[in-house]
Amino acid sequence: MHKKLTITLDENVYHELHSVIGRGKISQFIENLVKPYVLNKELEQEYIEMAKDKEAEREAYEWIEGCIGNIDEER
Repeated sequence: MHKKLTITLDENVYHELHSVIGRGKISQFIENLVKPYVLNKELEQEYIEMAKDKEAEREAYEWIEGCIGNIDEER
């Protein structure tokens, strides 16, 4: 569900948003910029939960180590 929010911007910023981002896309642009700052606690908790999955952590570690090995082989 989305909620409407009214904000006040400098006139130059307002015009540049319209010219660079485009009409009808500004809300999504601003939401994408703000989301990491306001949902950070949820994201942190999700990372904590993911780290508890030992099998997934082992697979990720093996994948990372495999990639590093490939990079060294390319030199």
